[in-house]
Amino acid sequence: MQMSVLPVSYFSAITSGKKSIGDWAKEGTALGLDGIDISILFLRERDRESLRMFRRDVEAEDIQINGASTYPDFTHPDAAERSRQKELFHLDLRALHEVGTRIVRITAGQAHPGLNRKDGITWALDGILGAVDSAEHFGIQLVFENHAKPGVWEFPDFDFPSDIFLELADRLKSTPVKIQFDTANPIAYGDNPLYILDHVIDRIAVVHASDTKETGRLVPSVIGKGLVPFGKILGLLKNNGYDGWISIEEASGTGTAGVRTAVEFIRNCWEGENNDQ
Repeated sequence: MQMSVLPVSYFSAITSGKKSIGDWAKEGTALGLDGIDISILFLRERDRESLRMFRRDVEAEDIQINGASTYPDFTHPDAAERSRQKELFHLDLRALHEVGTRIVRITAGQAHPGLNRKDGITWALDGILGAVDSAEHFGIQLVFENHAKPGVWEFPDFDFPSDIFLELADRLKSTPVKIQFDTANPIAYGDNPLYILDHVIDRIAVVHASDTKETGRLVPSVIGKGLVPFGKILGLLKNNGYDGWISIEEASGTGTAGVRTAVEFIRNCWEGENNDQ
């Protein structure tokens, strides 16, 4: 198992420039992470020199960027906007390649009002599969997540209902796209994460270790303090020989203390401690 952290609690500070990517990389190294994760929103400047400096600032701390979260909206009702989203995602992949990213989270798109299931699935697949060639060109692994809703979107993800996610995941089986399994989003929808995990476990490249305080609503918690049964989830992964990435999605808003607590908890849980969770 390899570990990284997506520092959602730091998003505002990093995107505003109050906390540099070098600061985050230095913290990741101090925590003993195998890589750090970023959001595409961190790349405020996309010219080549800015991207090279971004990469240098990370690698100067003896660490690399493992994963990146992106937010393409392939289910937009306007065909022209769907085409634009494809073009923008290609540019995202190019920029993420420049900074050394290895894995990129891809989304289906928003659950726009009036969007029916058939169109949503068709458009989501068209967008995701349309990105495969670009990802392979840049040497990036695409991972499709059982997603909820990022702050940059107006509506939840079209695939937030678990049955839609599972249908899309099934339709992607024969493609190079792998799965990023989020531990809290099924609970936020009111479902059992172990049921979802069992259906996709053989195709997971990344586990997003996130936590929520409530069932039926995503209310981020300090990792290990919410409702996610981490002991059972990580135990099932280990029993199936999982040797991929665990990316801790730290969104508790408790700063450095929350990040450190999360890393310690997941490490202990993987080693067999905290199994009552």
